[in-house]
Amino acid sequence: MYREDSLGAAIRHFIDFCRIEKGLAANSLDSYGRDLDRFSCFCGGADASVPHGPEEIGKYLDSLYQSDCSARTVARHLTTLRNFYRHIQRERRIEENPTDLLSAPRSVKAIPKFLSGTEIEKLLLAPSPETPLGLRDLAMLQLLYACGLRVSELINVEIMNFNPTLGYLRVTGKGNKQRLIPVGRPAIAAIEAYLSVARPLLLKGRATRYLFITARGARMTRQGFWKLLGQHGKSVGIFHNLTPHALRHSFATHLLEGGADLRSVQAMLGHADIGTTQIYTHVARARLRRVVDKHHPRA
Repeated sequence: MYREDSLGAAIRHFIDFCRIEKGLAANSLDSYGRDLDRFSCFCGGADASVPHGPEEIGKYLDSLYQSDCSARTVARHLTTLRNFYRHIQRERRIEENPTDLLSAPRSVKAIPKFLSGTEIEKLLLAPSPETPLGLRDLAMLQLLYACGLRVSELINVEIMNFNPTLGYLRVTGKGNKQRLIPVGRPAIAAIEAYLSVARPLLLKGRATRYLFITARGARMTRQGFWKLLGQHGKSVGIFHNLTPHALRHSFATHLLEGGADLRSVQAMLGHADIGTTQIYTHVARARLRRVVDKHHPRA
């Protein structure tokens, strides 16, 4: 157990709880750690006592504003602190959560950046099917767009997760939660071509459980995929809004444009809260506008 008055020890205990009991991903743990390290420095360091009052925490949030942090960043820090103090409260180190008295700053949610259907087609034609690396890149791009994966999910896909016969992919997302996503025929064909031709050439007799590998036979990395995505985008004249997450946004946007319901999109994206998926409702509104313009006599 940690001392009640030790902020540093309380933070370490909370991070351990998130890693071991909640099973949070490394990126989430790093984000929590950075936010709480900044909070610790503001409070006087790891040996300082845990602030118990909302006034002290409010001063910290004010300092973030003064350092030109956006409302969205401040809201994220407040979420981190709420989870931290909720854990301390569960451990019965404090009676009341001081962050319950603080309201999150209101921020304008930006419309997700996504590619048009024409841009997606151009991007998928960029890799050369004549080379092992081109076949691999095509399979990765096809799967990313077909399933709306996060880049961390894409690079961690294992061969056993892909079932071409049933046309499904098993994905492990945030919090080690698994979900099944249907895979379209173009993506299945691209992956099978990669598995039968390119992957053995890249492995050169080596073994790995991961589906997508580098030229050295190691698992594809986040940085490696970002680099190859940028190269293929540049080759077809796509310079703006091209990130792995833009393909995930494109997947969700194009599904809704095609008539998919929000709950189905939520399940495929792996969102725990439907509110997260609702950032795509701009698509539904645009579709309603087109329906009214086309069919209403007084439109």
